[in-house]
Amino acid sequence: MKSTYNINKKRLLPMASGIANLPLRTLRLNTLQLTNKTLWLIAFLLVSAVTSAQEKISLEKAIELAKSNNIDLKIADKEIEKQTVLKKTAFQPEPLEVQYQGGQFNSADYDHNVSIQQYFPMGNITKANRQLQEELAKLAEKQKALSSYDIEKAVTLAYYQYLYGISIQKLNAELNEIYTKFLKNAELRFQTGESGNIEVISAKAKVKEIETQKAQLEYDLAIYQKQLQFFIQTDENVVPDDKTVLQYSMVKEVGNSKIEGLMTDYYEQQISVYQKEANTHKAMRTPKLGVGYFAQTIDTKGLYQGFTAGLQIPLFGGVNTAKAQASAISISQSQLALDKNKLRLNLQKQELQNNFAKQQKSLDYYQTEGLQYANQIINTAQKSYANGDMSYWSYISFLNQAIDIKKQYAEATHNFNQSAIELQFPTIKNN
Repeated sequence: MKSTYNINKKRLLPMASGIANLPLRTLRLNTLQLTNKTLWLIAFLLVSAVTSAQEKISLEKAIELAKSNNIDLKIADKEIEKQTVLKKTAFQPEPLEVQYQGGQFNSADYDHNVSIQQYFPMGNITKANRQLQEELAKLAEKQKALSSYDIEKAVTLAYYQYLYGISIQKLNAELNEIYTKFLKNAELRFQTGESGNIEVISAKAKVKEIETQKAQLEYDLAIYQKQLQFFIQTDENVVPDDKTVLQYSMVKEVGNSKIEGLMTDYYEQQISVYQKEANTHKAMRTPKLGVGYFAQTIDTKGLYQGFTAGLQIPLFGGVNTAKAQASAISISQSQLALDKNKLRLNLQKQELQNNFAKQQKSLDYYQTEGLQYANQIINTAQKSYANGDMSYWSYISFLNQAIDIKKQYAEATHNFNQSAIELQFPTIKNN
């Protein structure tokens, strides 16, 4: 990944002694320097204005905002609310039947008949329906818990991805300082005739490269910021607090036990739903009791009233029996899915632990030895080159070696963070 910091363009101006002594050339240099200063001052003010509009937040705050703003979690809340409301549908009587009959059904006279009939469920059907809706509401809660877990992982990854970009930016600032010193020494050696112009050209090219990389890094950081903002789902330009320690601190043994618990709860709740569903289908084979009232005229004289009672008997109950059997099969499927995901999670845990140990060992080397070697190489090479004790090509070789170590350290930290977060938040599939 390429990145850089602000560079003082004033230091990129040619400083060959023969040309610098010409008054016209000197005037042009001073004019160009003033222009560059003005441009960089404007750029600095613009960047400062944008930065001041950004809100720096901790990882804990970012996760909290994501869980309160995330639309998927809001949808999950609505699903819980919907299933809770559906508990009121547990009692399901048949529609009220109202019938009118008019005509010569008793005699030649035109008589009237009005009847009302209502059938009510018997047995455990109401209880079974209510229990099913309660389990569906709980299942929606378990699904929300899994979604919340996924969001926490996504926010954490995006948060440390941005911090990685900041670390690369800081490294480029350090490289800019190193090559600026190199450029000064190269110009001085060229002016005194100790070296050729190739050193000056090489240093200027490197500083220009760092300057070009600055824009690339700014685009990278903008992308990382939008990724974090997407998961938090806010209109505010939030960014991670740059005071956060770059190395991710993993909570020991919490991640794997947490996701295993969430996964087990989800599938066990799914099994409970299918069990209640099977009970509901079985209860639907129970007869329904009906009561009614009628009023009619006979020979258009008087009004005669009465009551009726009856049963609706499901003689052909094979449909509900088959549905109950299908729910029993779904129970077996959910149990198999739980067993499969437990096995997958255990294997994934071993793989993630091995990768974490690998990245930890790499990071330990750079923290205990590699980074120190890089700083020693840079300091020693700069002093030797400035004192004329080291050739240009040797200096460049050592400098590139040290810079490469620093880049590898930044990459090692990033890889460690990624492996630690993955180990903290293993991925599962709830299907």
